[in-house]
Amino acid sequence: MAPDRTFAQVLADGVLVLDGGLSNQLEAEGCDLSDALWSARLLADAPDRIEAAHAAYVRAGAQVLITSSYQATYEGFARRGLDPAATTALLRRSVSLAEAAGAGRRWVAASVGPYGAMLADGSEYRGRYGLSVRQLESFHRPRVEALAAAGPDVLALETVPDADEAEALLRAADGCGVPVWLSYTVAGGRTRAGQDLADAFAVAAGNDQVVAVGVNCCDPAEAAGAVASAVAATGKPGVAYPNSGERWDARAGGWRGRTAFGPAEAPALATAWATAGARLIGGCCRVGPGTIAALAGWRGEGEGVGVA
Repeated sequence: MAPDRTFAQVLADGVLVLDGGLSNQLEAEGCDLSDALWSARLLADAPDRIEAAHAAYVRAGAQVLITSSYQATYEGFARRGLDPAATTALLRRSVSLAEAAGAGRRWVAASVGPYGAMLADGSEYRGRYGLSVRQLESFHRPRVEALAAAGPDVLALETVPDADEAEALLRAADGCGVPVWLSYTVAGGRTRAGQDLADAFAVAAGNDQVVAVGVNCCDPAEAAGAVASAVAATGKPGVAYPNSGERWDARAGGWRGRTAFGPAEAPALATAWATAGARLIGGCCRVGPGTIAALAGWRGEGEGVGVA
């Protein structure tokens, strides 16, 4: 998108609606994601399906599209025989697919997932990989640079499980020329690694490159409190895009529990998140176009709810 104002300036005016879970929309289209690369595999094998999934969220009213690069890494694609140049091309493709789906009228956030996403073993929900901040920075920097060079509006440093990795990601993004948002995955009012949220969000305080802070890929009931902590710790706009409320049962290989964040619940939840300071509101795993349409309707009917 080539707007007259920057992404940060638009956030200052009110809420932007994010898209929902890309993987569940791809599965709804019949895509098989049972692969260590998850949705990133389709960047090479079926990019048209990714663009179609983005387009479904555009039709639902999403104003910001998050790219399919969450699990796309040089290391992951190398295991499939791709050289660095080919991986760079796929990372750039993730941005161009979102831009094409949005037809130049939607903001594009390039997803930078955590180190644990590359491991494809659920480590992003634990953190504490045994790596130093410097080692994590070295892992993230090439991908951040490739995505930034593709020209997204913002980098989504997302599903971050602990403050050490957040620090590494911010170091990797420093000087890349693209604003970022920082989004932790949380449980029990703490990071997945068990850290105090105020301390975890403090790594972004005073960093002008960071335009929003908050949470994603968590229980929707956690979002309001976490966003309030994020805003208090940094003075920055909040971001909230939790899961549907269902939980993944790794042993059974399926989702369990009930939906707590669907079309019916979306307006009340969005109001609470906006009141806590969120200016970017959407969904993550199991949140589909129907819920995003409800958020878009809420924003259209009550834009500015909870926004000072």
